[in-house]
Amino acid sequence: TGVFLLLTVAAEVRKQIAGQYVGSPQLFKNLNVGTATTNTVSRDTDAHVKDSVRSYTEDWAIVNRKYHKLGTGFNPNTLDKQKERQKGLPKQVFEADEMPDSSSYQDDQDDLKRRSMSIDDTPRGSWACSIFDLKNSLPDALLPHLLDRAPNEEIDRHNEEHRKANRHRELFALHPALDEEEPIERHCVPEVPKEHFGQRLLVKCLSLKFEIEIEPIFASLALYDVKEKKKISENFFFDLNSEQTKGMLRPHIQTAAISTLARSAIFSITYPSQDVFLVIKLEKVLQQGDIGECAEPYMVFKESDAAKNKEKLEKLRGQSEQFCQRLGRYRMPFAWTAIHLMNIVNSAGSLERDTELEMSLSERKGSWSERRNSSIMGRRSLERTTTGDESCSLTGFRPATLTITNFFKQEGDRLSDEDLYKFLADMRRPSSVLRRLRPITAQLKLDISPAPENPHYCLTPDLLQVKPYPDSRVRPTREILEFPARDVYVPNTTYRNLLYVNPQSLNFANRQGSARNITVKVQFMNGEDPNNAMPVIFGKSSCADFAKEAYTAVVYHNRSPDFHDEVKIKLPASLSDHHHILFTFYHVSCQQKQNTPLETPVGYTWIPMLQNGRLRTGHFCLPVSLEKPPQSYSVLSPDVPLPGMKWVDNHRGVFNVEVVSVSTIHTQDQYLDKFFALVHALDEHMFPVRIGDMRIMENNLEAELKSSIAALNSSQLEPVVRFLHLLLDKLVLLVVRPPVIAGQIVNLGQASFEVMASIVNRLHKYLDTSQDMHGRNGLLSSYIHYVFRLPSTDPNSPSPGPGGLGGSVHYATMARSAVRPASLNLNRSRSLSNSNPDISGTPTSPDDEVRSIIGSKAMERCGNRMSSHTESASFLQTLTGRLPTKKLFHEELALQWVVSSGSVREGALQQAWFFFELMVKSIIYHLYFTDRLESPRKNRFPERFMDDITALVSTIAGDIVSRFQKDLELVERLNTSLAFFLNDLLSVMDRGFVFTLIRAYWKQVSTKLYALQNPTLESLRLDFLRIVCSHEHYVTLNLPCSLLTPPASPSPSVSSATSQSSGFSTHVQDQKIANMFELSVPFREQHFLAGLVLSELSVILDPDNEGMFGLHKKVVSVVHNLLSSHDSDPRYADPEVKARVAMLYLPLIGIVMETLPQLHDFTESHNQWGRPGGPQGAAMGSSGEEAEGEGNSLISQTVAMAIAGTSTPTPMSRPSSFLLNSQASRQHGSFSAESSRSLLICLLWVLKNADELVLQKWFTDLSVSQLNRLLDLLYLCVSCFEYKGKKAFERMNSLTFKKSKDMKAKLEEAILGSIGARQEMVRRSRGQLGKAFQHMHSYARSPSGSAFGSQENLRWRKDMTHWRQNSEKMDKTRAELEHEALIDGNLATEANLIILDTLEIVVQTVSVTESKESILGGVLKVLLHSMACNQSALYLQHCFATQRALVSKFPELLFEEETEQCADLCLRLLRSCSSSISTIRAHASASLYLLMRQNFEIGNNFARVKMQVTMSLSSLVGTSQNFNEEFLRRSLKTILTYAEEDLELRETTFPDQVQDLVFNLHMILSDTVKMKEHQEDPEMLIDLMYRIAKGYQTSPDLRLTWLQNMAGKHSERNNHAEAAQCLVHSAALVAEYLSMLEDRKYLPVGCVTFQNISSNVLEESAVSDDVVSPDEEGICSGKYFTEIGLVGLLEQAASSFSMAGMYEAVNEVYKVLIPIHEANRDAKKLATIHGKLQEAFGKIVHQDGKRMFGTYFRVGIYGSKFGDLDEQEFVYKEPAITKLAEISHRLEGFYGERFGEDQVEVIKDSNPVDKCKLDPNKAFIQITYVEPYFDTYEMKDRITYFDKNYNLRRFVYCTPFTLDGRAHGDLHEQFKRKTILTTSHAFPYIKTRINIIHKEEIISTPIEVAIEDMQKKTQELAFATHQDPADAKMLQMVLQGSVGTTVNQGPLEVAQVFLSEIPSDPKLYRHHNKLRLCFKDFTKRCEDALRKNKSLIGPDQKEYQRELERNYHRLKEALQPLINRKIPQLYKPVLQVNSHR
Repeated sequence: TGVFLLLTVAAEVRKQIAGQYVGSPQLFKNLNVGTATTNTVSRDTDAHVKDSVRSYTEDWAIVNRKYHKLGTGFNPNTLDKQKERQKGLPKQVFEADEMPDSSSYQDDQDDLKRRSMSIDDTPRGSWACSIFDLKNSLPDALLPHLLDRAPNEEIDRHNEEHRKANRHRELFALHPALDEEEPIERHCVPEVPKEHFGQRLLVKCLSLKFEIEIEPIFASLALYDVKEKKKISENFFFDLNSEQTKGMLRPHIQTAAISTLARSAIFSITYPSQDVFLVIKLEKVLQQGDIGECAEPYMVFKESDAAKNKEKLEKLRGQSEQFCQRLGRYRMPFAWTAIHLMNIVNSAGSLERDTELEMSLSERKGSWSERRNSSIMGRRSLERTTTGDESCSLTGFRPATLTITNFFKQEGDRLSDEDLYKFLADMRRPSSVLRRLRPITAQLKLDISPAPENPHYCLTPDLLQVKPYPDSRVRPTREILEFPARDVYVPNTTYRNLLYVNPQSLNFANRQGSARNITVKVQFMNGEDPNNAMPVIFGKSSCADFAKEAYTAVVYHNRSPDFHDEVKIKLPASLSDHHHILFTFYHVSCQQKQNTPLETPVGYTWIPMLQNGRLRTGHFCLPVSLEKPPQSYSVLSPDVPLPGMKWVDNHRGVFNVEVVSVSTIHTQDQYLDKFFALVHALDEHMFPVRIGDMRIMENNLEAELKSSIAALNSSQLEPVVRFLHLLLDKLVLLVVRPPVIAGQIVNLGQASFEVMASIVNRLHKYLDTSQDMHGRNGLLSSYIHYVFRLPSTDPNSPSPGPGGLGGSVHYATMARSAVRPASLNLNRSRSLSNSNPDISGTPTSPDDEVRSIIGSKAMERCGNRMSSHTESASFLQTLTGRLPTKKLFHEELALQWVVSSGSVREGALQQAWFFFELMVKSIIYHLYFTDRLESPRKNRFPERFMDDITALVSTIAGDIVSRFQKDLELVERLNTSLAFFLNDLLSVMDRGFVFTLIRAYWKQVSTKLYALQNPTLESLRLDFLRIVCSHEHYVTLNLPCSLLTPPASPSPSVSSATSQSSGFSTHVQDQKIANMFELSVPFREQHFLAGLVLSELSVILDPDNEGMFGLHKKVVSVVHNLLSSHDSDPRYADPEVKARVAMLYLPLIGIVMETLPQLHDFTESHNQWGRPGGPQGAAMGSSGEEAEGEGNSLISQTVAMAIAGTSTPTPMSRPSSFLLNSQASRQHGSFSAESSRSLLICLLWVLKNADELVLQKWFTDLSVSQLNRLLDLLYLCVSCFEYKGKKAFERMNSLTFKKSKDMKAKLEEAILGSIGARQEMVRRSRGQLGKAFQHMHSYARSPSGSAFGSQENLRWRKDMTHWRQNSEKMDKTRAELEHEALIDGNLATEANLIILDTLEIVVQTVSVTESKESILGGVLKVLLHSMACNQSALYLQHCFATQRALVSKFPELLFEEETEQCADLCLRLLRSCSSSISTIRAHASASLYLLMRQNFEIGNNFARVKMQVTMSLSSLVGTSQNFNEEFLRRSLKTILTYAEEDLELRETTFPDQVQDLVFNLHMILSDTVKMKEHQEDPEMLIDLMYRIAKGYQTSPDLRLTWLQNMAGKHSERNNHAEAAQCLVHSAALVAEYLSMLEDRKYLPVGCVTFQNISSNVLEESAVSDDVVSPDEEGICSGKYFTEIGLVGLLEQAASSFSMAGMYEAVNEVYKVLIPIHEANRDAKKLATIHGKLQEAFGKIVHQDGKRMFGTYFRVGIYGSKFGDLDEQEFVYKEPAITKLAEISHRLEGFYGERFGEDQVEVIKDSNPVDKCKLDPNKAFIQITYVEPYFDTYEMKDRITYFDKNYNLRRFVYCTPFTLDGRAHGDLHEQFKRKTILTTSHAFPYIKTRINIIHKEEIISTPIEVAIEDMQKKTQELAFATHQDPADAKMLQMVLQGSVGTTVNQGPLEVAQVFLSEIPSDPKLYRHHNKLRLCFKDFTKRCEDALRKNKSLIGPDQKEYQRELERNYHRLKEALQPLINRKIPQLYKPVLQVNSHR
């Protein structure tokens, strides 16, 4: 039910309302106008004046819809409102936020570190003590009644009660508002029409002091724009003279009015720019002598010398007094200066508050203009571009106090404005001419600041007081009228009628007689008698408010002076032909001569005010008459040569004057004037009409009227806008009351409609900056909203409302208040707010004529509002000449629109919104004033009007459909206008009728869409729908109460709900249930709009609808918006009502289920914590990376299907787990995360609010696959709304988050392509909606830099704004972050509880139907997933309750079918048992205990749970970082306590088994504590895990778990080779057990098969006696002990090897895998494997010579501080290319931190360490670089780089020494010790350091050392020579080292030491010989190398080559004798033997 209030607000009241309406009341002149209530309407008052004034003072009629604020356009889902709704939320407790207090935690850690590091007690260490600990610890609180046996229903009911208590009512209040553009359905309330101001500046004049004070000085301020060469404000006159000085003028001053004593002024600048100057001009009383003489004393005397010059000053003062006495009424120009405004503003911004700015011109103070210019030059050196303007903002600068110290003397011949502009332009140049002038020094202090919002004591330019004006005696601030530099387009709203007369120059050069000191007296006359001068000239300073005359300043002895005066006149409201301005020219005699008069008239001229009834303004060059003008001169212009008059200079124009009017009465546009005149002639019925020089008779009036209407198009835009309200009112009047001309009714509907359309289009075209996002021009929309009303039938009654009712008329929907005001008389009289009540006649009131209009109106307001309809027609006719043919405006408008064609129709379409809104307001107005708002809607409107509307809507829909590709921008506007129109009609017309209109539109669009799938059109339809649905009664319109079942009772009451549920039994209604959940025909008929919304949703989200992909976000936000609006709507707060509303959206559930495969997969990013084996854990099995990989490598599924010729498959149910979700099920573009999230929150809202019984009934009907799909959806919801944690909010608190969102928005936009036009509009208007008024000035200034700026610009600006808002809010406060986390926590909790509620309903469905057990696995999966996420304590306790209920209802589910899930559950429960929050622990331990108990009851032995719990604990301990064993210990104790208290099972073995298990767990925990100590020491940690794993040699499951933990740890540290080894070991372990279980040929035979991968694997063989047989219950039951598990492990191992770069090992792994896949005939897997093998071998080839595996160091550890590591030696494997310094630094740093820096020493040499010599209190580390060592026979097999770096057990390092103890000596005494180390296992192994088990030393003698060196050199040469490709640099380096002469200890020296003589000791013969052969080889290699080098070098190296060759020959010669000498003893035996033969 649309409820309207129509406000008619009295004008004054409306102004105050307006004050609250818009942010700044300062813009509303709250004028205190003193109005006398005289009832005399002076008949002669111009009708136009009456109308104008009426249009400014008449009440507005504003339509308000009572519930409008509840429509979605005002959705409270905006930030400020959200905050409101989020009050009082409980803080949810999350473990993620409850991190232990780091400081205390750290201390424990440090203690642990300091303790002994012994790992002596093996994992199975001191049983007794740990059990003792456990028994004495404290349990958590037990849950009451946990062990009672209650029926399941009871438990469910109890759980539900708890779950449903204290829930948050409004889901959307917790969900952040969508990040949308301005929502399209929001119509902003237009700006209130008001007076225009630019940026306002307050200037206070504080003091003016000269060096001497001898006479009064008068000052004026005004603004000038140099670039526009325009004065941009009126003058502000002030004087700062002391009372004493003022006294000198006493005879000439009447009492000064307070308004003329103002010293502060507010200037308004609409177009601030770098070119604005504030010019200060000074005048003084006229004196004898020219300006230079008079200024001289000011420049000569200094204040400091006052005493010296006392007499001179006295004399000057005396002269001044005489002049004041005699010439006090005349002024002379004196001095001037100017301030460059932007400088002040800019520098004030940068300086401190109240900056004193010194401005001086003199040389000694440095150049002032340079100082000023510095700030301008930076700004695009003075050239202002359009965007440059914007940098000149006057709003936010700091107030500044200026001291101006220099004035320029005014040159008498340079007074004109032209000269001023030259000076100002010159001032900005650094070498200003003005700087050469001698200044007048003075001190003028000004304060410049931004004007406050509503300043007190302010007078308007018309001297009216502006509220607040507390006391009329206070010195006021004057508002200074602006003359904007360019046009300003703002309609008039106040009465103002001013005239400015600016005399400019006079040329009396050719006039006879003496006329030198000339002044002009200006008077405004309303007759020719001298007494007819009117007191309408505004006073200047310290004088009366108004005067009858004004004098211009005198330039001494100048016959053709320039003037710079401005005379401001207040025009009478109605002008007659007698009003004119009279100028009288006088010669003033300055010297006192005998009988010379003071002033002698020397000429006269005048300007008549009206010409042909129009005001005369502009530039005049007038002739001057020498004598007084004759009788009745005032009617004629002085240009007319009157007979017998004498003129100066032969009647030539000698006097230049400019007249400017600022008036809201005179349009100053001929076309408007003519139109208004004709309309008034009709009103007054006065013929003939004189317009201009035409007289129009009644018979040709019609033609004239029509042509004048058409001619309105030619009028200037600025006056059209200024008189917009009046003009439109008159056009409406002509439509509604066609005039009677010559007895005929003339129908002007069409003409008016046409001209309206064209005016509206002109405004849109030229004022595009003032449009809102729907393209509505602000001026027009505010006209409709506030000003437009239907003219009343009686032209005299100005307002049709109940007499000026102040306030609003409410109409309730049902009952109507009985008392209705028949009349309310609101008198318009107010006394002036003045302390003295008598002075009501002061000139602050407007003139009498205006007053009489305003006054008379007040009286007419009385009288019943119906009276206007009852007066007799004849009376009306005689009064107006109009028959009372009153048409209804909306009907006429609809008619004209429908019949229009051609350009008119096009024009109306362009601005359809305007006519639609006029029509709607007219309809409401009409209904209101004819009392039809209560009548039934069907009878409100005549048939033909309905037909017109139908025709209109259907043709416009046709336009939209046919033109959307050509004129998108127009169509977007048209589309939204139509939608708003229909939305409005829903409030006033018959709903059914409006629905048919909507359906008509829908049909046309659908037909078109069917033919042409176009997202743009779809997008238009969405906008349309969204606007229509934003109606505040949307829910009611959908008839939510009438269910699709037979309605039981009309209101949504309990009875109807129950009756509906009881009816579930019948079959008929089953069909109904389905209807409620599907978009069936009955559903759509019943719920029309909701049906449309959901159909749109399902169409756009349809996966096959590829084209609509870009609209996802848009359509989702439509639904999101509606729901969030219902959610917060107070009318639907009651849960039952909300359930009815949710009914409208039931089909949403099905739609979202359909889209499941496309939703953003929130689980992907999810950190699955606590999964076995860390990062790999989640992907073990066959799933994981493999599956991902395949999906990626295939062609996309859709394409493949298309090739195969089948249609795209839509998989009904998702693969059983999200983790297994391979790419295949994602064929379609998936949604963005944001859209998915919005869609899911909508789904949750429906699930939360819908009636549970209905849901349950529907679930019962769903198939298993559909239910599974629903569960998958819930699974996704869990991830989607997971709590991020405070830490995440802090991280996101930066730009990144917003940026990515922006990028996404951009992307979506790019995809949408053409949909941008409306957004373009939005963007264009975004920037200015708020500032619309400031921007209306010029259409060239749209924010993109021009009206049709490039789009990039627009986009860029949009980003800028985003970025800016963000950088301002970038660092949110602590509190805001807290708040965000609080909201997110509550949202996560509520979302998960809704999911839990839904799961419960699903489970009930299963219990009821006793089928579909298969879906319970899915339920369990969702439950487990939710436990795995970050959850609040509150949710977890409900979750555990549900889980316990589930297990007790379906025990076999867990223990027999879903064994995997059972393991998972154990892990989750244990994880929660170690929570830091006690309630979570209490519930988790209860669940765990019951789990064991149930398992025991089913099979009397709970081996399975035992096994799984133990494994879970191991994996938890191994992977979890912040795991706290203290809490877990508590939970274990709690479980023990339950076991002890469980009376039922007291007699069984159960308690013992529990105890056994708990102790076992406790043991593992103790190991963990140890691990904790070593958390920082990776080697130690891995050692420990290794040991624990070793301890589990007998229980394969646990050993496997620990191996996986180790793999996880290695992967974290990027030790991929080690991780791979762990996996290989795991696989070997699994293989051992599989081969025992089943004998399959293709499976590996056990660990033997894996020997090739690593020789270490054999330790996994299951040979020891105590190994359990694998088929025993609970052993090897883990998922890995299967063929699939084995394959998974191997695949992971392969991938880790590949990451480690060990591709050869990858091959070995696949050798084991391939037979398995071959046996399974799995071609797909084999293809993948061979692909990977190809890759691996390819990399081997490709990376040849570039591979790096590891670097090895021997580390010896000495010192008791190390505990059991003391005296151990290890080989450490470090990443490739680790330098000795690095590892030494790492270990030293690490142990330094542990034992204290001073306690750790690194032993620098590699010699054997003697423990006795070391300081026992320190820790010593010895680190040596070692290399792999191979025997010669080994080298045969180890060929490649990989061979030499894999399976390494022996390492070598060398230490040089000499016999006397030094390390190095001469060649002949240099020995070398080689140490060969053997480790216990081969590298790489499952850990990175391995103990050294064996050490042997080999000592080489000096000659052996020499042999080795020479062999090495020779090898290097050979390598460099044969390198391919050749490397010249390397070759030359090696050569240089071999043959260079200078090489110390070079080859030659070696030969000379060892080969010069045959050794004495025969033992050395062989060595000698070997060395000799080495040299032989060496020289040969040198030669090869030289030869090679020769072929490589360029000409530049020829000389170098020669040098090398010379050296070589020298070397060869030197070596020759040594090499050739053989040791005879060695060769003898051989020869002898030979000779025997």
